[in-house]
Amino acid sequence: MNQKNFDYLKDQIKYTGFGEGLESQLKENMKRQAPEFTLQHQNTFGRDETTTALHFKKSPSSDMYFFNSYLVSLKKQDQTEKMNQSFYVEKNNNITLKEAFNLMQGRAVNKDLTNKEGQLYNAWVQMDFKNTDNNGNYKLKQFHQNYGFELEKALGKLPIKELGNEQDKSRLIESLHKGNRQSVTFIENGTEQKRMIEANPQFKSITVYDGNAQRIRQDLTEKQAEKQTATQKQGQQLKPETNENDATSVKAGKRKGLSVSQ
Repeated sequence: MNQKNFDYLKDQIKYTGFGEGLESQLKENMKRQAPEFTLQHQNTFGRDETTTALHFKKSPSSDMYFFNSYLVSLKKQDQTEKMNQSFYVEKNNNITLKEAFNLMQGRAVNKDLTNKEGQLYNAWVQMDFKNTDNNGNYKLKQFHQNYGFELEKALGKLPIKELGNEQDKSRLIESLHKGNRQSVTFIENGTEQKRMIEANPQFKSITVYDGNAQRIRQDLTEKQAEKQTATQKQGQQLKPETNENDATSVKAGKRKGLSVSQ
C-alpha cells in the first residue's frame, strides 16, 4: 500500500465532510489492490438522513488510488422516496457533504471555483431541479458576481439584531455562504422575534421563515431599512473600545459558529 497516497486520501475524505471513521475501511481496500472500491457513510441532519457511497479508483499505471466522486442518497423525514445525486471530487472546488445536503434541499452555496482556463472565480451554486444530465444528476446553475446579488446588502434590508455585532455578522455571513438555513433575531416594533433565513441569490434576496418553518413574505420599505441601519450604528458607537484579545475572540467565535438549523 502506498502510505503517502493513503494519508492524502484520508485527509481528503475528512475535509470533504465524512470525518475520520472510514480510515480502517480505506486502508483495508487499498491493501487489497482492487481496481476500484466503494466506502459507505451514513449521517443525519436534523431528522433527514443521508447514505453516501464514496467511489475510489486505482490508476492503471501505478498503485495510486483516486477519490473520484460520491453518491448521496437523501431520505427526508416527510417523504418516502429517496433523492440521489452524485458529486464529483476534484483537487479544488470540492463540495462538502453538508454543502451537498444543503444543495439537495434547494438552497444555494457560495463557492470559489476554477474555470477551464484555471482562473479562479466566485459564484453561488444551486441545484436545477428542472434539468438533469445524461447520468440523471440534477444540473447545477451558477450566479456569478456580476449577476448582482450582494448578500451583505440584502441582509441590511432586514431588521436582524445580529448585524449590529461584527462577530455575529461574520458568523452569519459564513453560515449563509455554506447554504445553511440560519437562525437570527428580528427586531420588530420593539420586540424580538426568532426567524430563520437563507440566501436566495436567484431572486437577489433573503428568504425568511417563522418559528414553524413557514415562509414569510418580507417587504421592508427603504425607510424601515434606513431606521434599522441607524439603530445598528448607534449600538456600535456605544460598544467599548476593542483590545488585543478581540482578534482571538473573533477566531474562536468563527470556530464555534451560530446555532444552525439542519
